[in-house]
Amino acid sequence: MARTIATLLSDFGHTLPTRTPTPKESTRREFTTAPSWRGRPTAGAGWVPSRPPVKQYRMTSDQVGIWWPLLTASPLPPTGAAMGTDVANGTTFYVDPHGWVLDDTIPVTNPNIFIFGKPGRGKSAWVKAFLNRMLAFGYQALILGDPKDEYEVMCRHFGVEPWAIGPGMPARLNPLDPGPLAADWDTLDADEHRRRTAIIFGRWVVLLRSLIGSQSIGHQKVPVGPTEEQILTTVLKHLTHATTDSRQLAPIVIGQIWHALQSPDPTLIDDLRYANREEFLRDTRLLRDAVAQLISGAMAGIFDAPTTITIDWTAPIQSLSLSRLEPLGDDAIGMALMCLNSWGTAMRQAGGRRRINVRDEVWRQLRLGTSAVASFDADLRLSRSHGDIEIANAHKPSDYLGAGHTGSQAQQIAQDLLHLGDIKVLFGQDAEVADDLEQLLELGPIARDTVTGWAMGSKGRALVAVGPRLHKVHLTLHPDLELPLTDTNQAIT
Repeated sequence: MARTIATLLSDFGHTLPTRTPTPKESTRREFTTAPSWRGRPTAGAGWVPSRPPVKQYRMTSDQVGIWWPLLTASPLPPTGAAMGTDVANGTTFYVDPHGWVLDDTIPVTNPNIFIFGKPGRGKSAWVKAFLNRMLAFGYQALILGDPKDEYEVMCRHFGVEPWAIGPGMPARLNPLDPGPLAADWDTLDADEHRRRTAIIFGRWVVLLRSLIGSQSIGHQKVPVGPTEEQILTTVLKHLTHATTDSRQLAPIVIGQIWHALQSPDPTLIDDLRYANREEFLRDTRLLRDAVAQLISGAMAGIFDAPTTITIDWTAPIQSLSLSRLEPLGDDAIGMALMCLNSWGTAMRQAGGRRRINVRDEVWRQLRLGTSAVASFDADLRLSRSHGDIEIANAHKPSDYLGAGHTGSQAQQIAQDLLHLGDIKVLFGQDAEVADDLEQLLELGPIARDTVTGWAMGSKGRALVAVGPRLHKVHLTLHPDLELPLTDTNQAIT
């Protein structure tokens, strides 16, 4: 039998030292053991004979990004205005419409921005913060109509005094001002005259068609067809002497158009191929009456006189206040927005720096009829060519459906407008507008629940749609530098 080392050494008189056995430590530690998934096999311990059912969620890969932060890490480049925190991944969220259009990896084809949200959720603060931060990149801001004087504080912050327009006010704006394209007219050749005349007359006809088409006869809007457009174009050529005098393009006002229609020149009648004066007056009576309403109605003396103000177009921001028009009603505000839109288009032709055009309460303009909707539609479609960023502010998507009766052309155009903006900022909404969000914007049930749930949890929360990509962004404002500029509760405090 083999001996152990200790036995062998003891046979030769040596004894190995021994170690006193220590008590065995317990392997049971706190938080290291857990009962079986069935529970403890004792009465009242929750024992179950089978596994409990697990709730399952299924979503598409493009929806996973909202709920799985690790999959949405920095999908957008850090360029443009830093607008807040992307809560999905904790990074700073940047908004750069022009940069996104130029980047083929980002599904944005136009720089237009649509903003929707319940009043008080942070729409105006978001726009002002965006302007304030984009001005640092050399942009200019043009507020095409400020119905609530929300941008006055911001204008004065940049040393600009906003202009106010209204009955009895000294400021006048002529929407038929030819603008910078009429400069150095006498030095241009015939081809350049024709090119610039076509641009200027095109803008004027669009404005006149919108203003005349917004007038009502009973429950019907005044029709403006090809014949009326041809009459207006011919009248404009006669008044400006565009085809007979190469020295200058004479400035005109809307009142002159009515006088030309009311007391037509024989050459005007011949150019329009009417047999005589009586036939001309009979066929243009509705057109003359509609133009007469523009110079004798609520807007009389505001947009039918030569421009009386001088605006510094090199300033970082310009705003035109319309709050004095509020007592005249929504139609007056809408008509003023159309005039300012045409006037701003003329100023845009000056070129130079990139511009951000803010259109607040745009739904008032859309409710003036098909021509008004078509005018706004044209501006959005041209945003790629003229290089401006168009921002349209509204309460909810269904505001655009109020442009006309159900199924009307105006409503159809207004509904299609929503697809001309690849960037949408959706603030908190009540559950009543959930169907509008899902159907009109085609964002899906997850976006609907986010807007009616998460975004309602705090001011400044918004779901930003960059093409089909969705981002939950919480707006961040500097408490001392930006909050006083963006606060819209001053009127109620």
